Amino acid sequence: MTQLAVLEGVLERITYANEENGYTVARVDTGRGGGDLLTVVGALLGAQVGESLRMEGRWGSHPQYGRQFTVENYTTVLPATVQGIRRYLGSGLIKGIGPKTAERIVDHFGVQTLDVIEEDPKKLVAVPGLGPKRTALIASAWEEQKAIKEVMVFLQGVEVSTSIAVRIYKKYGDASISVVKNQPYRLAADVWGIGFLTADRIARAVGIPHDSPERVKAGLQYALSQATDQGHCYLPEERLISDAVKLLQVDTGLVIDCLGELAGEPEGVVRERVPDPEAAEGSGERVTAVYLVPFHRAELSLAGQVRRLLGAPEDRLAAFADVDWEKALAWLAERTGAALAEEQEQAVRLALTERVAVLTGGPGCGKSFTVRSVVELARAKRAKVVLAAPTGRAAKRLAELTGAEASTVHRLLELKPGGDAAYDRDRPLDADLVVVDEASMLDLLLANKLVKAVAPGAHLLLVGDVDQLPSVGAGEVLRDLLAPGGPVPAVRLTKIFRQAQQSGVVTNAHRINSGVPPVTSGMSDFFLFVEDDTEEAGRLTVDVAARRVPARFGLDPRRDVQVLTPMHRGPAGAGVLNGLLQQAVTPAAPGLAEKRFGGRVFRVGDKVTQIRNNYDKGANGVFNGTVGVVTSLDLDDQKLTVRTDEDEEVPYEFAELDELAHAYAVTIHRSQGSEYPCVVVPVTTSAWMMLQRNLLYTAVTRAKRLVVLVGSRRALGQAVRNVSAGRRCTALDARLAGAIAP
Repeated sequence: MTQLAVLEGVLERITYANEENGYTVARVDTGRGGGDLLTVVGALLGAQVGESLRMEGRWGSHPQYGRQFTVENYTTVLPATVQGIRRYLGSGLIKGIGPKTAERIVDHFGVQTLDVIEEDPKKLVAVPGLGPKRTALIASAWEEQKAIKEVMVFLQGVEVSTSIAVRIYKKYGDASISVVKNQPYRLAADVWGIGFLTADRIARAVGIPHDSPERVKAGLQYALSQATDQGHCYLPEERLISDAVKLLQVDTGLVIDCLGELAGEPEGVVRERVPDPEAAEGSGERVTAVYLVPFHRAELSLAGQVRRLLGAPEDRLAAFADVDWEKALAWLAERTGAALAEEQEQAVRLALTERVAVLTGGPGCGKSFTVRSVVELARAKRAKVVLAAPTGRAAKRLAELTGAEASTVHRLLELKPGGDAAYDRDRPLDADLVVVDEASMLDLLLANKLVKAVAPGAHLLLVGDVDQLPSVGAGEVLRDLLAPGGPVPAVRLTKIFRQAQQSGVVTNAHRINSGVPPVTSGMSDFFLFVEDDTEEAGRLTVDVAARRVPARFGLDPRRDVQVLTPMHRGPAGAGVLNGLLQQAVTPAAPGLAEKRFGGRVFRVGDKVTQIRNNYDKGANGVFNGTVGVVTSLDLDDQKLTVRTDEDEEVPYEFAELDELAHAYAVTIHRSQGSEYPCVVVPVTTSAWMMLQRNLLYTAVTRAKRLVVLVGSRRALGQAVRNVSAGRRCTALDARLAGAIAP
């Protein structure tokens, strides 16, 4: 094997950095003079602009970029020149020091600057504009950076990204290296952004054997958590074993033994015989379901809580047990200015006389008016009514509709770090009636927390469209509550009101839901731009959303128009479209602050979305799917601020930017519970596997005024024909129906 070449130089510029694997393209100054910079590529994990690097690697040539150096490993040397120190400190490495502050510090201390920060940071107070508070911040940021650097150097050999190395350090502090060396599989459970595959790579690098039981158990739990990400509450045992054998490349016998051990551990897995979801109804066939403990607990608990509410002897809306309905409904019609249709009347009675009820139905069938009627009547009897929805946008809409305050379910329950709620069975909500809109979005874990917090005797009304996509999280709660033979009473609204029949959006949503292609010509609010080529369809989608629709309909491209895509990847996927839409709607401009993070650039004015639940952010946590706009970006404090759609200003440190993604285009799954004046949907053959009826139906029903489809008729036909294959693995319906002993 040829010996590695050595190259020394100062890191001048990072052209590209992949946060996932640390792969970096950078330019270095080798000091040859003439201002010539050399391209280096490779795992420059954690290297900062301004640092002097000693790199080992190989010389090569790139057809487009010419001579370049591929780095295999490197060490850093602190810069020794005033210019190097200025670049180093001004690179954003140390919180509290931006380019201007760096200049002031270096002007004051010259080549002694780094020694001062290291040995006697109190002296920084002498620099104009730096007070004791800022000085203390810089000193602690310097110490943290040194410790993170040590962890990064250790993790360099296993290609863990900079942001993950920072997170490992924040989680374990000085114990980081010890945990990584001795318990690498803990990382997958403890640190967001590290899955089993990354932990497995680290474990391999620190010498944990391929067939270690610790590895196999971690792999089994990973396979189950992957299944919950796909919406399943459990996996049939046989399927789990075959998935794990494939993932781990070990003997089936070893997997079976380790599964047996896991089933005996308190935080391992639970095995239980449940009705086979694949078998014919009434066949009595069963499978062994394997659950992660929290999902088994939640399913048991939710079924028990629903039955508890249904059977509660007390009734906090007892006034409706013997009400004169004719009189009450006449009063209501006078108050609202419209009489209820028969189905709506039935739903109103149900909500006010049954402890738990479900109201479902498609757009234009009067769900909203029915909810308003329930709330009006309950308030007329001085009942305490609490309104909630899974997303900020849906809660806002519910508040506008009823004229009462509404909040997200997370805020209603005051969820705390770790996911515990302030309200639960021991401290229930002070409410006689709890109404939850967009209930198709409730996943098993959130639904369990919600139902637990409803007081015995109070009424719970769940409202949602069961034909939409199921929740992003595990479970199919609304569908399971509506399952035949279950104990929960429900009304399905089917009649489309005359006013709604004039809307192309509403009529086409119902056509799609019935398996009939939408009408795409002669409509004033529903259009199809035919484009068979996927890349062209992507470009056309951007043109329609950023220019054509705003010009013709007077809509704001950032606030009023939302691109919804079936998938994230591909030329017409959310990833590519976000880049193109950002260029069109929020382009780079002189004086407009921006921050590059991995492959993305964040600017003031960007539309962004949170991509994980973070209970530590904001007043009561910021949750997956929350959308907002970047309102400020501070390069000195290394923070940007997002104003969310719940009107909360939430700060993000630059190290947390992997929690944010651009939201000019979002996947249809992520758009659930939101409503937009206009949606633009690319429907292309490249998303063939994703094209399903409930996906297209969900996209169309997100629009209040206008739908524009862009793509091929063939792809549209496939989406309308293709009914989603296979139910999610959940046994909530069986538990509610009493088919599994509690």
